[in-house]
Amino acid sequence: MQKQQTIIEESLKALMEDESFLPDLQAQTREQAFKSLVALLSTPNHIHKSFLRVTLDDNTIVRIPAFRVQHSDTVGPYKGGVRFHESVNEGEVSNLAKLMTLKNALHELPFGGGKGGVVIKPKEYNIKELNLICKKYVQYFDDILGPDKDIPAPDVGTGEREMDWMMGEFKNIHPGEPYRNSFTGKSVVNGGSLGRREATGKGVYFTFRYMMHNFLNENRKWLSDTDNIFANTALNHHDQKLSMAIQGFGNLGSVAALEAYQCDYLQNKIVAVSDHNVMLYNNDGLDVPALIKFTEESDGDLPTTEEELEEHEIKAEIRERDELLEMDCDVLLLAALEDQIHEDNMERIQASMIIEGANGPITEDADRYLADKGVLIVPDILANAGGVIVSYYEWIQGREAQFMTEDQVFERLFDKMKYTMDTILPQFFGDPFPLRQNCYIHSVMKLSTIMYRQGKLY
Repeated sequence: MQKQQTIIEESLKALMEDESFLPDLQAQTREQAFKSLVALLSTPNHIHKSFLRVTLDDNTIVRIPAFRVQHSDTVGPYKGGVRFHESVNEGEVSNLAKLMTLKNALHELPFGGGKGGVVIKPKEYNIKELNLICKKYVQYFDDILGPDKDIPAPDVGTGEREMDWMMGEFKNIHPGEPYRNSFTGKSVVNGGSLGRREATGKGVYFTFRYMMHNFLNENRKWLSDTDNIFANTALNHHDQKLSMAIQGFGNLGSVAALEAYQCDYLQNKIVAVSDHNVMLYNNDGLDVPALIKFTEESDGDLPTTEEELEEHEIKAEIRERDELLEMDCDVLLLAALEDQIHEDNMERIQASMIIEGANGPITEDADRYLADKGVLIVPDILANAGGVIVSYYEWIQGREAQFMTEDQVFERLFDKMKYTMDTILPQFFGDPFPLRQNCYIHSVMKLSTIMYRQGKLY
């Protein structure tokens, strides 16, 4: 995800040339300060890595690579998920930690950025072995974790079960100390927040719906008078039935799909969904609730045979999973992994609008190519912050021992994301920068101001 570094540098260059930003910094002092900002925002504070020593059920001892990267604590404790996946590596985790710093700053959350990972295929381990891996992760990184130091959460390959296990181990290691806020994304019975599981998917779709319905309706005349290429893209699809394809039908993708399917504000037609096995297509629209019901009964996988489709009365064509990205559709929602759209397939992307549910699903070259074509990309830093926002609410609830209802959680989530979009969207549709660039400028501006006020640029 080299584009992060490029956009950070471009954002700082734009801010340096804006004399109204940090006006006390002038001439050589200003140049030195902005060089310092490039270094501080581009590199993590700490990279922690280890090999977890785990004894499997057959008494085989394995050493599993594990990471915890702490990018910045300028705004508050490090915050970010722990992913269990075979592709985890130090560079990936470092980039995701950096993204968390920027995301938290954009949405004005009192957290810095962190990220963790364990290099495993979770399905290759039984429940007892996964439990031990979680405990070992906490044991090996215990010195750096804590409610006011570094607060992990679920990510790819982990969920509330793993967070429950990790918090339990943290509690065992620290008897008599505060522990409830040491991990977020836990089960409700174990101190988690209502709505946390659905938060990311709901937030992803809410971002798109708010932009295409609320913001466009309220600002249609102004937008019609601009020559902004992205405003034209949005207006050309306003009040139309939108065909949507969703890559990834896990927790994030399925929740976002259901939100789109049930939306009363926009006319959506989910024509395709995919997972790691298959793509399902129906030009008239898929029965999303039926697909979700099937995945709940099949360990998370979509139907892969005609017999399974018929048995569950699901009307769909079975196709190769990779066909989804290049489909002729209005909206492409990326809810799988990084680097899905790249220089080898970017010219075949037909969607006019792309929503990044996953982190970094579009490479730097593809991002620039698509933006130049007028493809409206709702970036990860804006769209998929629902999880960390509700994690913040869980953190607060744990500290105060007072818990919100699910309706209250979602109401506050949408209010928070609405506030961010009301700040960003007028700038985006009013100047030539893509939406990602606008978000980064806002984040970098906030982080730079705080670092300057804290005396970190001298």
